[in-house]
Amino acid sequence: MPKLQTRVRFAGEDVGVIELSGDVTAACETELMDAYRDAGRAGTQGIVLDFSALDYMNSSGIGLLVTLLVRARRAKQQLSAFGLSDHYRQIFELTRLDEVISVHADEGDAVAAARGGAPVQ
Repeated sequence: MPKLQTRVRFAGEDVGVIELSGDVTAACETELMDAYRDAGRAGTQGIVLDFSALDYMNSSGIGLLVTLLVRARRAKQQLSAFGLSDHYRQIFELTRLDEVISVHADEGDAVAAARGGAPVQ
């Protein structure tokens, strides 16, 4: 399996974007949490997860997203996502992740949601 690779960049001063490529599994916990830490620096209102280059995500990967969500909530940051394939969009719906991580068609909408959306309570 391809290892997860992340790239962190910023959309303005207040939104961190984490580009994910490869596989999101239990084996990538350190990589994902390090990327979240970098993207969630002080002053960051929101985090956007870019799944455009995602190859594979299993149940352990979903669990890591829940961990990331908990950390974002503690920091009062809004999480949003884009680039999910139809398959993973369905998984977000089935697991109800889409109720706490807003899913969008493109980066612009995801950044706007991360910036302007009130943190989910």
